[in-house]
Amino acid sequence: MELKFNAAGLIPAIVQDARDGTVLMLAYMNRESLERTLATGETWFWSRSRRELWHKGGTSGHVQRVKQIYYDCDADALLVLVEQHGPACHTGERSCFYRRLAPGEPCR
Repeated sequence: MELKFNAAGLIPAIVQDARDGTVLMLAYMNRESLERTLATGETWFWSRSRRELWHKGGTSGHVQRVKQIYYDCDADALLVLVEQHGPACHTGERSCFYRRLAPGEPCR
């Protein structure tokens, strides 16, 4: 199966805690970051804002050790199961998904 990267050469990667299923973050990979992830066993992503590769935990020490990588039925998204060391979010939260929208709340 050939993975389908978008026009910018990226594929979304949903990162999930392999132990308890918590969704930790969403990031993007290009071919090089995916290859580095597979070669090193730790996550590498493409920063769309900085336009460079980044090793998750490279400066914070909060690395993600890869346990398994799956791709979806259309081969255009990845699910990366990891062993997370420290918080996944740059805010210090365990997951980037710590804020909730309430029913009826306006979208801004």
